[in-house]
Amino acid sequence: MSGSRPRSLAVISAVITDIEGTTTPIRFVHDVLFPQARAGLPALVRDRGAEPEVAAALAEVPGPDRLATLLDWMDRDVKATPLKALQGILWRDAYASGAVQGELYPDVAPCLRRWSKAGLRLFVYSSGSVEAQRLLFRHSNSGDLVPLFAGFFDTGIGAKRDPASYAAIAISLRLPAAEVLFLSDVEAELDAAAAAGLQGCQVVRTGDGTVASAHHPAAADFRAVSQLFALTTGAAA
Repeated sequence: MSGSRPRSLAVISAVITDIEGTTTPIRFVHDVLFPQARAGLPALVRDRGAEPEVAAALAEVPGPDRLATLLDWMDRDVKATPLKALQGILWRDAYASGAVQGELYPDVAPCLRRWSKAGLRLFVYSSGSVEAQRLLFRHSNSGDLVPLFAGFFDTGIGAKRDPASYAAIAISLRLPAAEVLFLSDVEAELDAAAAAGLQGCQVVRTGDGTVASAHHPAAADFRAVSQLFALTTGAAA
């Protein structure tokens, strides 16, 4: 799969990775994180609504029944920023208590460490809040990986299927877009990144049921990404 298309010859200076379906099994997000957040939302809204962080997120939720709106967003998997912020608060508590541990595919942490050691700047761009991203990587089953990353992006910078979001990220990195590699399992996100000039690779995890695109390079895991784009030198990836 990783050799299905020749890699670009442009130098890669930074790698941006998605989370769900890319670094982390989709089932972990949908079977562990989402149910935990859904169960905790009513008490969070009812008992902690006066806390500044919670109040700021609730202020962005429309309608007279904010809890109903939030639960409806969850049921429809709406990528709403206030919902993601509240989920992040609930997950912070769950990670801190040890009730939840971030699940990563076994190839992810070794490759991230190699890429960082090779001088690549690493970033995350996910629809989950920046806090939720940090929590997953800090409390992962491979240890605390947050120090490997130079930055995190969420929908505060824009929707993941909007080319303008990727252009804004490239500008913030102060790098030519062509030197930035975006990893995702979602073809539409890779389309948007490509429209902004970024390089892209679809990570096709067999267990997640991802359908390979005919329009982007594809790799079965991060080891294959490393080989396809020559992300490390002098060490096996």
